[in-house]
Amino acid sequence: VMMMPPPLRLCIAIVWSTFILSKADTSLFGVPSTAVSNLTPLRPKSALSHIHQKMRGGGDGEKKDAVLPTSRPYLPYTLAIRDSIMIAHSFHGHPSFGPAGGMHGATYTVDVEFASASLHPECNWVIDIGVASDLLAEVLKKYNYKNLDELFGEGVMTTTEFMCKTIHDGIVEKLKEKYDKDGDEIGFKGWFKVSLWESHKAWASYEGPSS
Repeated sequence: VMMMPPPLRLCIAIVWSTFILSKADTSLFGVPSTAVSNLTPLRPKSALSHIHQKMRGGGDGEKKDAVLPTSRPYLPYTLAIRDSIMIAHSFHGHPSFGPAGGMHGATYTVDVEFASASLHPECNWVIDIGVASDLLAEVLKKYNYKNLDELFGEGVMTTTEFMCKTIHDGIVEKLKEKYDKDGDEIGFKGWFKVSLWESHKAWASYEGPSS
């Protein structure tokens, strides 16, 4: 009996298997071919995207227009200013804060970095540094030498992160008042970041658009 070369035998076996499976309407994995063709790839909701949504302050069922930007756009021009405040506060005896749960003082170095896509068409600046410094000082005087427990009320944890956001919001309001009053159509439009330094070892920040 003439023996077929191994490559020829393999080709015949593959063709025969394909023919049998097509008649049986079955895939190579033992699943009906129709079932395989009708499968829709599963795309579970990304856990990371869910975390991002929570970081933005969103949640299931909330309006999309409440979603904040998650990253700073490319804004190559920056200007930074610095000030400081001295405050007293507590964390209302909350055990998570350890000894800081009681009343204590803190001195914050406050940095604000303004960023924009382009410079002022006439003055070639990101923002008038004098205006920026005055606006920051105006916002900070509300908290300087104050007891934050009295300002914000019982139970509010006036963490460094919380104060960064609070100061940022204050600057947004002051910018709006300034440019609305002056009628300046080319006032600062961009992004800025507020950083509060508790010491050379620890700091926090909050950043977002100027309007």
